[in-house]
Amino acid sequence: MKADFNGGTGIQPDRLRSLLQELVDIYSPSGKEEEILEYAYDYLEGHGLAVAKQEVDENRYNLTVFPESGGDITLCFVGHLDTVTAYDLDDYGCREEGGEIFGLGTADMKSGCAAMMEALTVLAEGGGPFPPVGLALVIDEEEDNRGAKTLVEGHGFPWAVVGEPTNLAPCLGHYSYLEALLHTRGKRAHSAMPELGQNAIEGMLKILLRVTGYVTSGRHGLIYNIRELSGYPGGFVVPDVCEAWLDLHLPPESGIDALKAELQQLVETAGNDIYGLDAYLRFEDTYPGYRLAPDDLLVKKLQETYQRLSFIWEAQDFRSHSDGNVLWAAGVSPVILGPGRLEAAHTPEESVSFHQVVQAAQLYLDLALSLRHS
Repeated sequence: MKADFNGGTGIQPDRLRSLLQELVDIYSPSGKEEEILEYAYDYLEGHGLAVAKQEVDENRYNLTVFPESGGDITLCFVGHLDTVTAYDLDDYGCREEGGEIFGLGTADMKSGCAAMMEALTVLAEGGGPFPPVGLALVIDEEEDNRGAKTLVEGHGFPWAVVGEPTNLAPCLGHYSYLEALLHTRGKRAHSAMPELGQNAIEGMLKILLRVTGYVTSGRHGLIYNIRELSGYPGGFVVPDVCEAWLDLHLPPESGIDALKAELQQLVETAGNDIYGLDAYLRFEDTYPGYRLAPDDLLVKKLQETYQRLSFIWEAQDFRSHSDGNVLWAAGVSPVILGPGRLEAAHTPEESVSFHQVVQAAQLYLDLALSLRHS
């Protein structure tokens, strides 16, 4: 897929494939991004882009590419280079079968990063005035979003495209995200004499059934996942402490405060009929959702780009947590848009269609060029 402008070349699929393969073959779970950052820095600099390191914390940084003139940018392409921990450390690397590329991070979201890097590379090669766009490759999205939080502290821009896997459907709406800790306390006793204690795990299981019933009632359109469950202490005893970490995702229009109040009330009143229950609920992280207006200028520009490329426009909501939540809270209007399927992310069979990665690169390039004279 090639499109000349100002004498330059367009997207180069072979170069893009090689870049994506290199990115996937570098193991980069959150907290261990140094090798992939070094590779991406050398790659971008080697293709004529002015890349800078933005320190996040000791030995960790984002990579940013902004106009050398120092002028303001209108749009920033944002991608994260970290992944979740490998399902199998002996089998996380890149392989291709029938046009599908498999490997850790292919969908989430090294394919989006590679497509953005290719689009910026083509812009650097094309000559003419550089559009008012930038690129940010950030860290720590899979953990605490420290990369995105640092990005918006140091740089301002009105719009962003975040390359999370959406199957190239433009997501103008974004779910809210709440991380909650549910804690139960019991009484420790010898494991052979459980009647002398109060089992905190049993109490947790009973209250989790209440929470699950609340969720399945359909209130708020809530998506709910028990991410982690642990009891303390180990050994031949009745556990006196149990903790559960919960992921809660809400549609953009749902009220976070109402959900929090109802869940707190559920936990507080559960002790009335669950014998011996001693529990509390604490919300750790809260990220509000949002919906971009149809007349937002970025949305209009993106729709025009879809029309030019004969892509199908089917706007959707992104139902996971992403750096888009952080950007929105900082006053940026982000569209979530990238190659790959969200349902493939974080699974042993994670993969992406390479044809779609090429389409994403072309889409990013075309959108950037449409802003050149805006």
